[in-house]
Amino acid sequence: MQTVWKGSISFGLVSIPVRLVSATQEKDVSFRQVHAADGGRIRYKRVCDAGGHEVAYADIAKGYELPGGQMVVLTDEDFDDLPITSSRSVEVLGFVPFSQIDPTALNRAYYAEPTGDTKPYALLRDSLERSGRVGVVKVALRNKERLAVLRSFEGVLIVQTMLWPDEIRRPEFDFLDEDVEVRKQEMAMAESYIDTLAGDFDPEEYHDEYREALLEVVNAKAEGQEVVTPPEAEPAEGKVVDLMDALRRSVEEAKQGRAEKSAAPAKKRTAKKTAAKKTAAKRKSA
Repeated sequence: MQTVWKGSISFGLVSIPVRLVSATQEKDVSFRQVHAADGGRIRYKRVCDAGGHEVAYADIAKGYELPGGQMVVLTDEDFDDLPITSSRSVEVLGFVPFSQIDPTALNRAYYAEPTGDTKPYALLRDSLERSGRVGVVKVALRNKERLAVLRSFEGVLIVQTMLWPDEIRRPEFDFLDEDVEVRKQEMAMAESYIDTLAGDFDPEEYHDEYREALLEVVNAKAEGQEVVTPPEAEPAEGKVVDLMDALRRSVEEAKQGRAEKSAAPAKKRTAKKTAAKKTAAKRKSA
């Protein structure tokens, strides 16, 4: 995995050398812009708005536009001279319960791999797990200082960047001022629906159905096959006025879905046993 950042985690007077690598990867189906008539790639040129001439990538700089329209041009040297204390160190600011951090603020996650003695690394990792807290840290990634959390997961320290408080919008909606009354029966039925679908989180149960269907279309067209359009979903029913009736039907459907889901593994096991018996019979006859 490619190194995104290399430095050390400051744990008091202890310095823990680490490298950060991205913990996630996007798997979206990417497309290129092409000419519909012949499939030729569409190319873009970098053109200067002032002179109308094409500009080489090496001659492009960063510009900050002021409110009056004036442009301030910054060079790489301007960024290198910025006094960022966290450019080579993950600076720990404090330790807090993870439950107090709004998930809305969480951003990219990076694995921290030790590049030196693993004992200080293991000490920090284990002490975080025992405390039930996460570290609030600052780290400079790609010439930008970021707030982040330092947490332990499955034996590895993770640095997960966060948005700064002024980057999170407040939910200002009119309905928040309404006095909505929920009946006890409705609350009990809603809680019953939640209990019916309650369970442990297993990420293997979920997959990107849209991406899979899109790749099937791409592969079919690549092989010159006819693209089969899936049947249209049944139209949704009209708006249900009775909230209790809608909740009751939701609970019934959830129970039915859970029962079918539980029966699926049993069918798979039966099918495997049948296949194994057939294979054994063939070998015996041979």
